[in-house]
Amino acid sequence: MNRNGLYLVIAVLAVVAIGLGIYVYREENKPGVEINIGEQGISVEEN
Repeated sequence: MNRNGLYLVIAVLAVVAIGLGIYVYREENKPGVEINIGEQGISVEEN
């Protein structure tokens, strides 16, 4: 594999890693509702 091909592979991997990081960040910070059922009953929390 020549140098240009290697640079292309590295660039594609970097773009994929950045895209995955953005996706995970947005999923973790997405507003939503959390429902817990425990010994003290049901609790509903809005994120």
